[in-house]
Amino acid sequence: MPSLNDPAPSWTTTQWFNTAKPLTLEGLRGKAVALYAFQMLCPGCVSQALPQAQRLRETFPSEALEVVGLHSVFEHHQANSPATLEAFLHEYRIDFPVGIDAPGSEGPLPRTMFDYRMRGTPTLVLIDAEGRLRRQVFGHAPDLNVGAEITRILQSAPNQPTATPADDCAAGACSIPT
Repeated sequence: MPSLNDPAPSWTTTQWFNTAKPLTLEGLRGKAVALYAFQMLCPGCVSQALPQAQRLRETFPSEALEVVGLHSVFEHHQANSPATLEAFLHEYRIDFPVGIDAPGSEGPLPRTMFDYRMRGTPTLVLIDAEGRLRRQVFGHAPDLNVGAEITRILQSAPNQPTATPADDCAAGACSIPT
C-alpha cells in the first residue's frame, strides 16, 4: 500500500458509468474522494460498502466530497462483464460514478487494485483535496468512523464546505432556523 499522506496513485480504468466523462484524481483536485473498490458478486460489497457509499453521497456536499466506485474484478471475470455491471448499477440504484479497473499485467489483480496494494474487496480509500492518501480500509468500516474521518479530512482542507443539518424536514429531521 502506498504510504499515508503520499500522493495517491492514479486510477487505470477501461470504462465509466454514471458520469459524462472519465474521472481522474487530477481532475478531482480540490475535493476529497471516497473511493470504494468493489465487485458486484462480493457479499460485503453489496450489503455494506455500496450502501455506505450511497449514504456518504447523500450526507456530504458534492462540492466537498466525490464518491467513486471502482469495479475491481479479480475473480469470476465472465460473470462480471461491463453489461452485467451496468444492469447491477441500475437495479441497485447506484448513481455515483463507477469505473472499471483495468486488467492487470501482474497476476489476477486489476491495475489500480495492484497499485494501491489492496488485499481484496471491499476496500475504502480516502483521499484528501490535495490528492494525498489519507486512509485505506479493507473490509467494512463503520459509518461513524468513516464519517468522522471524512469530516477531519474536510476540516483540514482550506475553504472546504462540510455537511450541515438539513434546513427543512426533507432529510427526515427538522432543524430550527437560526
